[in-house]
Amino acid sequence: MTKRNTSTVRSQSDTAIRIERLINSIQRTDSQAFRITYSKHGDEQVSETRLSKYFDGIVQMVALFDCDAEYQRSWQLSLFQEACQAIGVERSPFGITCLNESETRYLSISEALNELTKSIRTLLTQKRFKRREHDQRYQAIQQEIEVGRYVDAVLDRYARTCVVRVDLYYRTEAQARLRVEHVFDDLNRLIAERERNLIFDHETGYICSVEQGEDRGYHIHAAFFFNGAEVSADIYRAQRIGELWQRITRGQGCFNNCNLEKDKHQGRLGIGLIHRRDLSARGNVHYAMRYLVKNDQHLRLKPVGARCLRKGLVRKVSGMTNRSIPRRA
Repeated sequence: MTKRNTSTVRSQSDTAIRIERLINSIQRTDSQAFRITYSKHGDEQVSETRLSKYFDGIVQMVALFDCDAEYQRSWQLSLFQEACQAIGVERSPFGITCLNESETRYLSISEALNELTKSIRTLLTQKRFKRREHDQRYQAIQQEIEVGRYVDAVLDRYARTCVVRVDLYYRTEAQARLRVEHVFDDLNRLIAERERNLIFDHETGYICSVEQGEDRGYHIHAAFFFNGAEVSADIYRAQRIGELWQRITRGQGCFNNCNLEKDKHQGRLGIGLIHRRDLSARGNVHYAMRYLVKNDQHLRLKPVGARCLRKGLVRKVSGMTNRSIPRRA
């Protein structure tokens, strides 16, 4: 009997990404999870296939759906959960198992993973899952358009706008126990600080996007816009916002000051002091902000009703304050 590696404790983010990688791999091939033959004495002989490695951590993949929290899940996670339910997957001391079709015996882990692969492949042919894949790509395009319009509205407010970009992460040791709802709680605290912290004086808008990557797990890409007549020290302002993030996360967070690395973006510099009439610079801001809504780092699961993209509401120049009104986008 083949045992898959189930001893390594993986984060919620990593487990969700592994499920997505498994579904995508099954979608690209017609291979079984394992090649099974039997000796003349009836002993099971198992050899690996191209798919076998994607089942590492299968117990944690199945356990991902055991929590009480209510989540909205990506189409891949929803399909995986439904495939497990369709064949009656159960966890065992050796990994996972399920009953055979006649419900007369439990399958070995290799047999069970082959059945799970077949169940996934059957669901992949259904139009409802194909539609959700299309909807995910469409949503990323719509968010890019939405962010572009918002950027134009913010840049039109003043002759000069100071654009600050920070990437907000969690330390490696914190990621193992980090859940996606904790990230949204921290983001809410950061947004609330805009109303009382002097760091955000003369702010004219903001964009924050909660994302998920293979290397950094859950993280937030953020951009803050300031009246360029009042704020020009963009590197200093980004540093202060990053330090605020560290305090909000009680030292579990870390950050990247993008404005400190402006030399890396020559020719595509969309941060720092931007002049309203400089159309080339404005195009670079659009390019920089598209990074906040890229499809390849979408959340695989999120709290029900939570918004991955947050931004301020720009008010007209006449009679306005120095800050945008926070709202959910």
